[in-house]
Amino acid sequence: MVKTRSQATMADSGNAELLAEMKKSMEAGQEEMRIGQEEMKKGMEKGQDEMRIPVETQVEGIKDHVNTCIGKIEDVQSVKREINEVKSEVQQKISFLEKRLCDLEERPINSLPSSEVIYSRLTVKSLTFDGQTSWSVFKTQFDVVSSSNGWTGRGKASQLVASLRGSAAEVLQGIPAGNLMDLTTIERALESRFGDSYLTQFYRTELKTRRQKLGESLQVLAADVERLMSLAYAECPLDIRESLASQYFIDAIGDEDTQHSTRLMDAKDLKSALAYSMKFEAARTVSKTSKHVRSLEVEDNSKKKKDKFESLLNRLKFFLNNCITEKKNATRRNPNVTCWQCNRKVTYRGIASN
Repeated sequence: MVKTRSQATMADSGNAELLAEMKKSMEAGQEEMRIGQEEMKKGMEKGQDEMRIPVETQVEGIKDHVNTCIGKIEDVQSVKREINEVKSEVQQKISFLEKRLCDLEERPINSLPSSEVIYSRLTVKSLTFDGQTSWSVFKTQFDVVSSSNGWTGRGKASQLVASLRGSAAEVLQGIPAGNLMDLTTIERALESRFGDSYLTQFYRTELKTRRQKLGESLQVLAADVERLMSLAYAECPLDIRESLASQYFIDAIGDEDTQHSTRLMDAKDLKSALAYSMKFEAARTVSKTSKHVRSLEVEDNSKKKKDKFESLLNRLKFFLNNCITEKKNATRRNPNVTCWQCNRKVTYRGIASN
């Protein structure tokens, strides 16, 4: 079927309209795609920013942790180096001591020690005992010195014999010659002669009769009471010893007021009694000083008043004497006196007559 020209024209126009609509549709689709891409891009950028902040925070935290770990590792390495240095020094000292010990073991017994060994050994001066002091105290000191100097057995016995003086040295005469190097025999002989167990009653009697000496301070008295207590009641429990020492100290105080006041305080031990008695004496001394100062002030004021009164009295006497002298001189004046102003005769009172 053959189409006419008009129909062909209509068909062409319809196709053009269709093409135009399709083009608009395509442009609109492209615009939507462009907007969508932009929104997608913005969303991606926002998401990247949101993800970047926590990631950066975590990275900073990891960096700090790594730096802390590195610091700790460096500290550990430094400590290890110090330990190695100390270990090296200790090993050197140990090697030196081992060498010294080997030299001492290899040296013959009768050979003299070297000057290095002599000066490296600490030596404490030996004590002396004459029987006038406590044997138990001396024995304790001697044991400490012997331990420090390395004295044992025969060496300790010879040092003990060399330290005896006076009546203590006479004890050696009763010991057989073969036992003079026996430490146990010598100590037993000294214990039987000077041991505190045989002098307990003597110390107790001395403690009961102990009194404060003239000029002796309370501290010295308390120290002596404490010494006698340790000798007389060494076997007593500590609390009983403290109570007894307090009573003996109070009984030994020379001043009656201090003794009475301290006794009323009912001290439980020697330190408390000593502290209270010293406070009492100090307070009494201050009171006496204050009274003396006040009396001096009163005397000074009385003296000032007396001096002032004597001064006024002397001035009054001087004035009276002057008055008496003036009267006596006035009666002796010449009655024939002429006034120098009016040339008239005047009386002795200085009044011109008509």
